[in-house]
Amino acid sequence: MTEAPTRANWLSILLLGLIWGGTFMVVRIALDGYGPITVACARTTLGAAATLALMVALRKPMPPASARLWGYIVAIGVTSTALPFFLLSWGQQFVPSAFAGLTIAAIPLFLLPMAHFFADDPLSLRKLGGVTLGFAGALVLIGPGLAQLGAGGEPLGQLACLAATVCYAASSTLTRRCPPIDPFALAALTLVVGAAVLVPAMLVFEGVPAVAPGAPTVAIIALGLLPTALAVVLRTLVIRSAGPVFMTLVNYQVPLWSMLFGWLVLSEQLPGRFFAALGLILIGLGVSQWPSLRRLARRVRREERVPG
Repeated sequence: MTEAPTRANWLSILLLGLIWGGTFMVVRIALDGYGPITVACARTTLGAAATLALMVALRKPMPPASARLWGYIVAIGVTSTALPFFLLSWGQQFVPSAFAGLTIAAIPLFLLPMAHFFADDPLSLRKLGGVTLGFAGALVLIGPGLAQLGAGGEPLGQLACLAATVCYAASSTLTRRCPPIDPFALAALTLVVGAAVLVPAMLVFEGVPAVAPGAPTVAIIALGLLPTALAVVLRTLVIRSAGPVFMTLVNYQVPLWSMLFGWLVLSEQLPGRFFAALGLILIGLGVSQWPSLRRLARRVRREERVPG
């Protein structure tokens, strides 16, 4: 049963919003010196090494040799790291970082139907209305690109970013259904799975990378340590303790931070449809998750009244 979110959960959500909101800007910088598979591979491998070291330092046990458990670990590793990291890196060759960050807000739109069919969270009429509004926002966002499929890489880059959100939604559902396992071990092992998939792919398609001078290499190191290692641990802890629906609150922040960083740091242009899409997606999220948001707000007010 999902526990009520704690103050630590709320702080984790705020920190994850900032970290992940800035990730797309950092990926864009890394792509100036490395190929998309190399960027995805490097951040996954560095993240795996960091979380494995943390797992050893904290003396966390390896999970039991259960075929069902390891099946979940492999599936979560592929859907939470290998596939979405590659799709976002590849897509960001053709689309602004702000666009990639904006698509992340669509994760709950895919998570809610998945929860209806694969978990114990039926899709009510209200949730369906929210999902419909959110998908309308996604259509506003990628509609012009769909009309130009086959004409350059931008439309395919847009679809790749959107496909990454489907992967993240699937991994959230799988993480919640995964048999009991230490969250640090789960975070480390899913990154190991992602690295095991991406290292051979990098060697086959892009070869052994030469070290690029300056910002791209710094960006890759930052990607491995912050939005990958640290964020994967925080994400796993939040989902396991407060549930995947609470975890989706981070998606209200990510597009805002990504658009702000893209505009301020990378001087990206923000077309009007970005803001229209963001508005529809956020309204859709609010409608679909209104009771959960209201319960969370009530809990926050109760905690504020308790002397600390």
